[in-house]
Amino acid sequence: MNRRIFLRQGSLTGLSLSVLSLAACSAPTADAPSAPGTAATPETTSTAPEAADFELLELTLAELQDKMTRGEMTSRGITELYLNRIQALNRQGPKLNAVLLTNPEALDLAAALDQERKEGKIRGPLHGIPILLKDNIDTADQQPTTAGSLALAGHKAQQDAFIVQKLRAAGAVVLGKTNLSEWANFRSTRSTSGWSSVGGQTKNPYILDRTPSGSSAGSGAAASANFCAAAIGTETDGSIVSPASCSGLVGVKPTVGLWSRAGIIPISASQDTAGPMTRTVHDAALLLGPLAGPDPRDPATKAGTGKASTDYTTFLKPDALKGQRLGVEKGHLTGSSDAVPLLLAALEVLKAQGATIVEVEVEKLTDPLGQAEYDVLLYEFKDGVNQYLATAGAPVKTLADVIKFNTENKGKAMPFFQQEILEASEKLGDLKTPAYQAALKKSQGGARAALDGALQKNRLAAIVAITNAPARCIDLINGDSGGGPGFSSPAAMAGYPHITVPMGQAHGLPAGLSFVGAAWQEGPLLGLAYAYEQASKKRAAPEFKGPFVG
Repeated sequence: MNRRIFLRQGSLTGLSLSVLSLAACSAPTADAPSAPGTAATPETTSTAPEAADFELLELTLAELQDKMTRGEMTSRGITELYLNRIQALNRQGPKLNAVLLTNPEALDLAAALDQERKEGKIRGPLHGIPILLKDNIDTADQQPTTAGSLALAGHKAQQDAFIVQKLRAAGAVVLGKTNLSEWANFRSTRSTSGWSSVGGQTKNPYILDRTPSGSSAGSGAAASANFCAAAIGTETDGSIVSPASCSGLVGVKPTVGLWSRAGIIPISASQDTAGPMTRTVHDAALLLGPLAGPDPRDPATKAGTGKASTDYTTFLKPDALKGQRLGVEKGHLTGSSDAVPLLLAALEVLKAQGATIVEVEVEKLTDPLGQAEYDVLLYEFKDGVNQYLATAGAPVKTLADVIKFNTENKGKAMPFFQQEILEASEKLGDLKTPAYQAALKKSQGGARAALDGALQKNRLAAIVAITNAPARCIDLINGDSGGGPGFSSPAAMAGYPHITVPMGQAHGLPAGLSFVGAAWQEGPLLGLAYAYEQASKKRAAPEFKGPFVG
C-alpha cells in the first residue's frame, strides 16, 4: 500500500545516519546481531557526558511543581536548565537535532510566571512548566511555524493555536519548536521519518543512528532526552504513538475532537489530533485535561461536550487493572520481532495485576481498509492545507504553490525524496466527491465497527498490542523500511483514543505497549496504562549511544 498505509510501517524505519554512511548502521550491542536487513559494524558506545549529569533528569511535572512550591527552584531557573541542555546536546555532542529553535521569550515568560507565584496566583499544575511544541502548531510570537517545509520557512502565525492558548492560560512556558517529518510525513512514498528540509534529520536518543520514528520525531526525541518537562506532538496515523514507543515515552492520541485542531497545519479533518508526549502516565494526564474543550474553530470538538475531564489524574489508581478484561491482538503474539517477547512479558504483568486477557483479531478487519484510509487522507490534505494557507502569512497560498516551490528549489527542498503524495493530493477533487465520501465511510466506519465489535462482544475495557517494533536504521536514500508489528491504524481511522506506555527494550531500543479503547474513554485508558506502568517500571532514560556523526 502506498506510503505504508500512511504510517503503519513508518514507525519501524530503517535508518543510517550520515549521507556518507547510508548503507549500514551500528550493531545495537557488541554481542547482539544487527537488525534484520542491516549490516553489522563495530558499535561506538560513546555517551554524551552531559546525558546523566543533569539536575532535572527524569523529573516529573509534579516534582518540578513541588520544587517551585517549596521555593527550591523557579520557573526561570528550570527553563534555563532545559535551554542549556538543548544547547549542549541538540546541535553539539550527540547532535540529536530534535529542537528546531527555542523561544527567545521563554526566560521572560518564566520570570513573569514566577512573579505571579510570588503574588499568590497559581494557575494550576502546569504553572511555570516548560513545554516543547511540534513545528506544525501555530504560536503567535517570534517562532515560525513551518511543518518542516522550506516553502513555509519564516512563516509566523498571527494567532495561537487553540491548544496553545489553553497551554498559556494554564501557565505553561512555551519553550520552543521541535523538528518533524516534513508535512507530517505526508510528502513522499520514500520519505525518512524525522527528516525535514528545514531541520534535517532527528536522531533516536537511545542509539543515534536509529529512527526517532513517526512525524512527531522531534517531540519524542526531545521529551525522552529531557530537553523539556513534556512535549506535544500531532498524529494522523502513528505520529504520536510511534515516536513515543521508539523513544521510550508515554504517548496519548486522544479521541478526535478532545483537543481542538484549529491553528495546526492539517493532514486530515477526520483523523488529526494533537496529544501529550511525556515520560510518565501521570504527566500525560496532567497535560491532557487543561488543553481539552470546545472550540468554535473546530467543529469536531462539539462532540466532546460533557465528555472531557478537566483532571484526568483522578483516574490514576495502581489497582485499576484488577477485574478488567483486556483483549490482545492475536497477530502480535507470534513472529520474529524482538517486540513479541516484550509483549508476552507485559501480558504476564497485566495478569498479575488482576486483568483477564482474551485474544482478539482486529487487524484482520482493519488491514484491508488501508487504501480507503490513504484516499481519505489525500482528499482531506488538499482541502485542509488550502484552507490553512489561504489565511496564513506565508508566501505560498495553496498546495499547488507548495509543489511549485519544491520543484523550483529541488536541490534544497527535495535532496533525498520527492513529493509524490503532494502531487497525488493536488489532482483530486473536493470533499463532495463521491469517491471521497465512500472512502471515508469505508475506513472510518469499518475501523469503528472492528474496534466496537471487539470491545463489546468480549466485554473489554481495552485492546492491548505492540505499538511498534524497536527502531531500525535511518536510511536517507531508500526511506523508511517496513516490517514488524504495529497497531496505530485501527484507532487512527476510527478517531478513537490510543495510549502507549514503555514495555521494555530489545538491544537497548525501547518498544511500547498500546492501550486502545472506545471514543472518549481517555480516563479509563489512562488508569489501565498507569497501573501497568507502576507495576512494570520500564521507562529508562536514553544514553545517546552510537556514532557522534552529523
